[in-house]
Amino acid sequence: MTRCVETCLKCYATCLETAMNHCLEAGGKHTEPRHFRLMMACAEICRTAAHFMLVNTPHHKHTCAECAEICNECADDCARIGGMDECVRQCRACAQSCAAMAA
Repeated sequence: MTRCVETCLKCYATCLETAMNHCLEAGGKHTEPRHFRLMMACAEICRTAAHFMLVNTPHHKHTCAECAEICNECADDCARIGGMDECVRQCRACAQSCAAMAA
């Protein structure tokens, strides 16, 4: 569980930092509302999943399942747009870790 918490927090920081620094500065397709909202949702669900695991609530399985789904969607969208390889990597790692926690 500790490793999943760390992975979620790393993904949270990466998505937030990428959106606020890279995407806002790049503009264009990087700031399309659907993409930008997805990045914000991904960052927040990662933070929430980590929080639920840290407080050791059995509900963490639900948040981890949702986190895995959103992280995969965010990774796909970031890969589609391009130039966000680290975000794609972190989202994929988080999705895999959270899927295992949800099982």
